[in-house]
Amino acid sequence: MASGEAQFRAIRPKDLRVGMYVHLPLAWYEHPFLKSHFLITSDNQIRKILECGVKEVRVDPAQSCIRSSNSPPGPAPKAPKPPALRTEDLMEAIQDKTLPVEKKAQAVHLHSLNMMRDLMANPTVENIQQAKEGISKVVDLILNDNATNYHLLRITSHDFNTYIHSVNVGVLSVSLAKLLFKGSDAHDMHALGGGFFLHDLGKVRINLSIINKPAKLSDEEMQEMKRHPDYGYQLLKETHQLNKECQMIILQHHERENGAGYPRGLKGDDIHIYGRICSIADVFEALTSVRPYKKAMKPFDALRVMRDEMITHFHRELFEKFVLLFA
Repeated sequence: MASGEAQFRAIRPKDLRVGMYVHLPLAWYEHPFLKSHFLITSDNQIRKILECGVKEVRVDPAQSCIRSSNSPPGPAPKAPKPPALRTEDLMEAIQDKTLPVEKKAQAVHLHSLNMMRDLMANPTVENIQQAKEGISKVVDLILNDNATNYHLLRITSHDFNTYIHSVNVGVLSVSLAKLLFKGSDAHDMHALGGGFFLHDLGKVRINLSIINKPAKLSDEEMQEMKRHPDYGYQLLKETHQLNKECQMIILQHHERENGAGYPRGLKGDDIHIYGRICSIADVFEALTSVRPYKKAMKPFDALRVMRDEMITHFHRELFEKFVLLFA
């Protein structure tokens, strides 16, 4: 073995764990990741590695965040510090002109997920500002690169987690706003993008036992869940990151056209168009995502349910425009 590879340990993919730094024995086009070596941050990544069909991968213990099984015992690890938000990989993926368009969309989606995951874990002033900068670059990509936008809309990784949901709703909402407002200078698309991606930020103040409950919420739990728009508004206000676009989106993305929504029970034209846009994207993404208590719907089945069973919840013309994103 070459001296440069002495630190690597070969293991079977089924023995991989979150926190390992893995090197895949595959060319870039033979796997769904941006790079062939990376830190595993989710069980979903392990599942995708297993689906690649390789018999063995290499793990670099020096870059891993967990101790390997044959490492000598040591003192108990300290509680990890909340992750600092990094957007370098996202920026690199956006700027890389050599990536095939579908691969670029996958990379931007993956790194957006990582950014939002770290923000949800540590929503400091600095991290919110950093996230807004990253979101602004994603908005530019959606506005100016129709091919990558097309593939972003069709990424079918719909495992449920608040940060995954936030990215998916952000992409859907910005894409609809692009369709509605193209050629207009009356709307700040970057500010809108910040609001759309951060629409559920208030859930960081909801107990995880409620967020992750695999059954129907009790009345008391549901009342707490319905406070997350107000929590998000308060959090951005406390960190001086609140603009009018974020305010409208965060407070109104659960309002419904027929007055059946929350937290204010607004109706019709009392709901701002930005809140209306986000509410459509939010419901569609929820229907097409796996939840502990339901399977994911196919996109066209979700659109049909929204049209046939839920249309009174939405502004009809905006919903018809939303459908055009999938035409």
